[in-house]
Amino acid sequence: MAETQRRGRRIMMTPEEVDAFLTAERTCRVATVSADGAPHVSALWFAWDGTSLWLYSITRSRRWAELRRDPRLAVVVDTGEDYGELRGVELTGTAEFVGEIPRTGAPCRELDVPERLFARKNFGLDEMVHDGRHAWLRLTPEAITSWDFRKLAQP
Repeated sequence: MAETQRRGRRIMMTPEEVDAFLTAERTCRVATVSADGAPHVSALWFAWDGTSLWLYSITRSRRWAELRRDPRLAVVVDTGEDYGELRGVELTGTAEFVGEIPRTGAPCRELDVPERLFARKNFGLDEMVHDGRHAWLRLTPEAITSWDFRKLAQP
């Protein structure tokens, strides 16, 4: 269960708003920790199943290597141009590696839902296409922080 947000209650999203936002948005920024302790941030598409964020990552990426060494990560999904339009969600926790590495499409019940969600959202397909270069990471957040600056304009 994710930690409850303590600050910014006026602009935080409700659980239903967080769910709708993560379901609709496509791109996130994933922060990992390098071997020397420096942060590394990269953009990635994702799927949200209502409980976990699913990341389909290239297995030969710096991100993948860093998460293999240290599975802690933070993910930010945000949108908005003007200050009063800014909305976003930060999720933090530990990456879990799910399915074969790299993913070739072998049966894996745990991936049925995220692969269907990801394929529909990002490719308009009913089934996932596997290229043998990517694999799945699951982030079940330990903490979620959200903001919706549009709420500042409300009385």
